[in-house]
Amino acid sequence: MTTPPPTTLDPAGLRFGYGTNGFSNHRLGDALAVLADLGYQGVALTLDHDHLDPFTPGLARRVAAVRRRLDALGLAVVVETGARYLLDPWHKHAPTLLHDDPAPRIDFLRRAARIGADLGAEAVSFWAGVRPPEVPAALAWQRLVAGCDAVCVEAAAAGVPLGFEPEPGMLVEDIAGWFRLREAVGAPPGFGITLDIGHCRCLEPRPVPDCVTAVAEHLVNVQIDDMRRGVHEHLEFGAGEIDFPPVLRALAAAGYRGLVAVELPRHSHAAPAVAARSLDFLRAAACKGGG
Repeated sequence: MTTPPPTTLDPAGLRFGYGTNGFSNHRLGDALAVLADLGYQGVALTLDHDHLDPFTPGLARRVAAVRRRLDALGLAVVVETGARYLLDPWHKHAPTLLHDDPAPRIDFLRRAARIGADLGAEAVSFWAGVRPPEVPAALAWQRLVAGCDAVCVEAAAAGVPLGFEPEPGMLVEDIAGWFRLREAVGAPPGFGITLDIGHCRCLEPRPVPDCVTAVAEHLVNVQIDDMRRGVHEHLEFGAGEIDFPPVLRALAAAGYRGLVAVELPRHSHAAPAVAARSLDFLRAAACKGGG
């Protein structure tokens, strides 16, 4: 596993980052500079055409340049793979590992693992996808397991941990589904979980801090946002129903030292202001959580 760069921890010993999918109107270099200036300690970098396109000519040079920029700014990084129209300009997130031809998705995820290794990423995050209605559930599950197996082989060779994210509405949408998938792929040591704190409030049966505790030993990546019960909508902190100090206290108690990255993909129109408010909120919540 990649060792996080030395950094001053925020209250409660946590390291806060921000997702670049919330800076889609900025050049990547500008977004990184803004986040570093605000005091963030890392970024969740979504591979996409507007920031770091995994299919661009001269990819190795581009990745090396981004690595130098991250290092110069003192920013850690995790790689996210949730770009909406990167593989198919007509269909959001298609193809997934569940489609009749998952090869483009598998190729993309393998590329992401190699890019993650070259960036010094702490994890590469991915998800199952929504089951196409014409694909039987059993077949979709078989395809998912096979796809995860293929990605695990690539990630292990690259030496980068994988964080599989349960996502509302997808084939694996909750923590129980992640545990089932982990067993199905043989519980490889590099197959961890990406936990979105908002998703826990949206659909998990247990309190959000208990969700953190339940997956603590497998946690390699955390996304954080506010959310309401039963509604999959990423909200700014304070606009939803989550009590954050106990959540941050649970992360600290679990000994989690990865990034806790703000996930607000629909807030690019006001990215610098939203990022500033978010960090102020998280630091204040961490102080309360540690009290």
